[in-house]
Amino acid sequence: MLRAAVALADEHGIGALSMRRLGEELGVEAMSLYNHVAGKDELLDGMVDLVFAEIELPAADGDWTAAMRRRAFSARAALSRHRWAIALMGSRSTPGPATLRHHDAVIGSLRGGGFSIAMAAHAFSLLDSYVYGFALQEANLPFDTGEQTAELAEEIMGRFQAGEYPHLTELTTRHVLRPGYDYGDEFEFGLDLLVDVLERQRRAARRRSRIAAATD
Repeated sequence: MLRAAVALADEHGIGALSMRRLGEELGVEAMSLYNHVAGKDELLDGMVDLVFAEIELPAADGDWTAAMRRRAFSARAALSRHRWAIALMGSRSTPGPATLRHHDAVIGSLRGGGFSIAMAAHAFSLLDSYVYGFALQEANLPFDTGEQTAELAEEIMGRFQAGEYPHLTELTTRHVLRPGYDYGDEFEFGLDLLVDVLERQRRAARRRSRIAAATD
């Protein structure tokens, strides 16, 4: 039932999901679904949990940078498959086991990589904000391929006079319209930047901790 609900939301959007519509998809009366879930909220909890189950769990082997990168790419791929889930990932008040395993593994990987509890909380929040935010922005873009990007850019540029928006024109012509451009490539650049900053912060925090311990 949960997988059918996910498939329905994937195809038609979360707004199309109702117990009645799901019952029709499964060929059963809507009321019979309440033998499996208490209501739509519990159904949504289960659907979100299925999405979390698709995300690779980061290892707590000390190499937190590689683990967080793999986890970020896996999360972005899952959110690309299930775009309706982006707005729900952090909203569920009764998270399922896959959701809790995911959160626990992320914290464990950061702690295993040498983050303090406070720094692990900061890193988790920052990385999730970036991954979810990028996935949401990507889902809302009016293009999917490089060719569509170029067509839209040229159409927009054709609406204004030459020299009217020089910086936008420069970025478009010298970057967006270049062969092989893919907006999705921006994800890796931003992710690497975040990971590098967090690693510098982690090292600085450990240095401060060692100095404080030595002066006690």
